[in-house]
Amino acid sequence: MSESDIAIRVEGLTKIYRLGMKQQTHDSLGSSLADFIKSPLKNYRKYRSLYDFRDLARLEAGEQGSGQPTDVLWALRDVSFELKRGEALGIIGTNGAGKSTLLKVLSRITAPTKGRAEIRGRVGSLLEVGTGFHPELTGRENIYLNGTVLGMTKREVQRKFDEIVDFSGVEKFLDTPVKRYSSGMGVRLAFAVAAHLEPEILIVDEVLAVGDAAFQRKCLGKMEEVTRSGRTVLFVSHNMGAISNLCDTAIWLDDGRLVERGEVESLVASYLNRSTNVGVSNPEAWKREGTGEARITQMRLLDDDGNGRDTFNMGDSIVVEFDTEFFSDRASLPDDLAVEVTRVDLGLPVLHLSSFDVGFLDEGVRKGRYRFRVTIPNCVLYPGTYNVSVWVAGFDYVKDALSFHMLQSGVSKRTCPFYPSKGIYHSPSSWSAEYEA
Repeated sequence: MSESDIAIRVEGLTKIYRLGMKQQTHDSLGSSLADFIKSPLKNYRKYRSLYDFRDLARLEAGEQGSGQPTDVLWALRDVSFELKRGEALGIIGTNGAGKSTLLKVLSRITAPTKGRAEIRGRVGSLLEVGTGFHPELTGRENIYLNGTVLGMTKREVQRKFDEIVDFSGVEKFLDTPVKRYSSGMGVRLAFAVAAHLEPEILIVDEVLAVGDAAFQRKCLGKMEEVTRSGRTVLFVSHNMGAISNLCDTAIWLDDGRLVERGEVESLVASYLNRSTNVGVSNPEAWKREGTGEARITQMRLLDDDGNGRDTFNMGDSIVVEFDTEFFSDRASLPDDLAVEVTRVDLGLPVLHLSSFDVGFLDEGVRKGRYRFRVTIPNCVLYPGTYNVSVWVAGFDYVKDALSFHMLQSGVSKRTCPFYPSKGIYHSPSSWSAEYEA
């Protein structure tokens, strides 16, 4: 990678916070001096605490000498990477891994404790949708205000004004104060402004889960447009499907450290399969409905070989296994057994598998325990995250008890991502042509 190709270079980035420390500000030098004189011991301890906070050599060595602080949080620890121009980088990790802190440092919102970040190009940040909105101002006025906060000039806002309003869908209420908007309307308008930034480098932190399902599809479509336009993008999300679709490569953060960097699909698969108890649901967390004449006791997701999985490639077979206890004999069931699969980011049911379709259990059930298995052969749902719900004849219903991630694979010769705005299910098709000169 040549020097001119580099858009972002991060070297040894470290950020430390002190837990429980509350920063106090003063309006004048006199009030600052008065506060110090009034509480000299407290301020001396604060000074010593800040001194220890900056003594990175001792902190990094893990020494436990006199005065060594025990309330230190390493939000980032020696993170280094480079990002070339036009590349879309996904950042994945659990809550508290340091993802948002990294973006805040790169956006110059907070300073690193150690290390440096070199950014070459105009930066736009979508870190918190709605920052800069004033409730007393109208939607029209807030478009200009928010656009300015995000780094757009007045001329840029004017040029994009109609696009922003059309994207938000709140044109009827444009001259109404934002305080009278519903929460969903406010978020839609805020995202519409942020989505029309035109920076060379775009930094995005989990902003796609806004509004209703229809608006989320528009958000995904806009992000697809941004990533295809050749701009440099850093994207944080817990939606692994969106990460896989929108990004070329990814980095994995854990406890402030960079665990791995690599091609997005293999890295996402490694991250999702890190658990030793994958594909198994926790009954204590379930929310149930039903008459209680039967009870689902456990659910699992398996592959063809019976291994627990919560990550599948397009074209894999998926087995949903659930244990159920019936508390009485039934010559027939009043309703079917069913498994429903819902796409998480869209809130859209995409599969409903019913026992009625195959005449299963037409003879009824006996009192006792059953283990049911439902196989979805050659499942070619688009890449994304999906929830699984199970229904047992009106006796017991558990919603979203299991979840799995579908990754793009070689089921087609398509080299571009499977964008959810283009569909949700990949079906084989045959093509023909007749040429007429």
